[in-house]
Amino acid sequence: MQKESMPKGYEPKEVEEKWYKYWEDRQLFRAEAKSDRKPFCIVIPPPNVTGSLHMGHALNNTLQDILCRFKKMQGYNVLWQPGTDHAGIATQNVVERELAAKGTDRHQIGREKFIELVWEWKEKYGGVIINQLKRLGSSCDWSRERFTMDEGLSRAVREVFVRLYEEKLIYRGDYIINWCPRCRTALADLEVEHEEMDSSLYYIHYRFKDRPGHLTVATTRPETLLGDTAVAVNPEDERYQGLAGSQVILPVLNKPIPLASRASQSRSFSRRINCSISSDVLPAAYSAPTIAPALVPAMQ
Repeated sequence: MQKESMPKGYEPKEVEEKWYKYWEDRQLFRAEAKSDRKPFCIVIPPPNVTGSLHMGHALNNTLQDILCRFKKMQGYNVLWQPGTDHAGIATQNVVERELAAKGTDRHQIGREKFIELVWEWKEKYGGVIINQLKRLGSSCDWSRERFTMDEGLSRAVREVFVRLYEEKLIYRGDYIINWCPRCRTALADLEVEHEEMDSSLYYIHYRFKDRPGHLTVATTRPETLLGDTAVAVNPEDERYQGLAGSQVILPVLNKPIPLASRASQSRSFSRRINCSISSDVLPAAYSAPTIAPALVPAMQ
């Protein structure tokens, strides 16, 4: 009887490639389009093609793989849909960084050449990502691999958008958004990098329209003054008793705006105040502790 020695350590290269090829050759990951078995589906959160996968991807995809394999053993018709995401501005930025390292930029090379380079980046790192997922042992149905800018998917997005618009579930409006002055485009909240900075606190006089004197509003954002539609005060603050219904003159524009009472108006200097896009009296700045607590402008 031939004796075989057990290896002292696990050698992944000797095991993983062999068995993954075995699984793929027998199409064990493919879902059946028509099946009597109960379906179980997971759409992979498509990794961005901005680079390669990191440990977070490894953890998340391992958990998805466990679920898919468990359901397959229970007899389900399992589909784990793989794919990658274009990542929009993020991918543009990494390609621009590469151009900068070469001493050029997208404006110098032109739009067509830049788009060509972005697609080359997608092909390179999209391939890296798919290979990494396979090396992880992911049991995805690779015959259904998609990219978020595939024509079929883009057409579906346009179709759904139009339907939602026709059903008035999507509509135009004026909103405060994140804006990148370099890219000249709107940004999602997740794309914004926050940084704490020291700034100045500006004290602005709002003169009363029909009586002598003024109110002083403190703000870190004086540029929002042009959008003010009202000033809100806390009616429980003794300094502002009897002022409700008065009007103050909006500086720069020199137009009257109402002074309104708002019981929910905080008397604390540190409370963050949000902007309003309507004429409703909603806070829009910070209030000063010793001059005008809870005294803030609403914005249009």
